[in-house]
Amino acid sequence: MEKLNSPRIDSSLRHNILRMPREVYSASGIVINGRRIKSFVFTTDLAIIRNCDADAVLAVYPFTPQQCISDAIIKASYIPVFCGVGGGTTKGPRTVSLAKDVESQGAMGVVLNAPISNPNLTEVAKAVDIPVIITVTREDTDIQARIDAGASIINVACAQKTPELVRKFRAQFPALPIIASGGGTPESIMATVSAGANAITYTPPSTQELFKSIMDKHRTTLQVTL
Repeated sequence: MEKLNSPRIDSSLRHNILRMPREVYSASGIVINGRRIKSFVFTTDLAIIRNCDADAVLAVYPFTPQQCISDAIIKASYIPVFCGVGGGTTKGPRTVSLAKDVESQGAMGVVLNAPISNPNLTEVAKAVDIPVIITVTREDTDIQARIDAGASIINVACAQKTPELVRKFRAQFPALPIIASGGGTPESIMATVSAGANAITYTPPSTQELFKSIMDKHRTTLQVTL
């Protein structure tokens, strides 16, 4: 858990930020170029990225990756960004080109989708000098082949089976850096960390959901006209 005696400083206007669940602080973290990362906020929403206390951003979205999107996120973020560069619909030389582009834009790492072939993974790993994260969505994934192809970190995203598969992969590869989706409850996050995940991805509420509580408060607050 986060140390209770850690000094905390909040500004008068920006104190209302999205905080990561405390359970993620029990993870060991992954140290990348001297920076320890325990929590990844899984979003491309710039408002959330600018107003959260995550250690890093996992910028993966369900469209073909575009350089203008990664550039905007990296420029707006004050925490490291790990950019999706394809692997499913987008593949082959384009993934290599996108990986090189986001590295030059300042990304701390690249994220590849589960369907990418091992030869394509190797080409991406050879093209960049930043960590290559491969997403794992199936129990029968050949993790050793992914490592041999150049993956630096695996990102386990197997819904309810995530803790189970993290435990399996951790037993097989004790030193392998593992990121995993933590689910939506403190219990599921702790289960994933206990299974062996080094870092947790957290999917935040939408801005609409976050705004709802603020609007509810505004509706019940007495309005004063100057």
